[in-house]
Amino acid sequence: MIRWWTPRPGAGAFFYWSNPPALASDLACATLRVYGRGMSEKKPEKKPSRQQVYTLLVQIGRKEGDGLPNKATGAALMIYASGVDEAEAVRETVAILKQADTAPLDVTGYGTLTEREAEGHEIGQEERDLMQRALEENAVIVAQMTPFFGDEDMEGAVLH
Repeated sequence: MIRWWTPRPGAGAFFYWSNPPALASDLACATLRVYGRGMSEKKPEKKPSRQQVYTLLVQIGRKEGDGLPNKATGAALMIYASGVDEAEAVRETVAILKQADTAPLDVTGYGTLTEREAEGHEIGQEERDLMQRALEENAVIVAQMTPFFGDEDMEGAVLH
């Protein structure tokens, strides 16, 4: 099951859960682009996109209707978000998560694919495919959700 949201009417950025939690609200959306009135008119030439995909780790708290497991205290979301810069990717991500009835608390940016590779991160083909999809669709993609149950410290390690 895939669920889609858009941050505001007419925006081209879409959001979907690749492994969806059971959220209370389903918002279906589509974007229609009209290029001209007549069939003989050509579409305008596309300018080269300045969009890049950023890897973000978002911590969310509890909110009624958020779809997290009953005893969870929050969750960490691994997100691939497109934007002209990281600040735009973060703004769109937070706006979309709020619209999806979640409570974003903290966002940590890990940079673009190129920046992550330069830092020595190993990036699998599945991640690359999701990043490419985020770029092509100008999307915010939740690639992974890890719920917290109160026995983790700030870095997500389980306390013993």
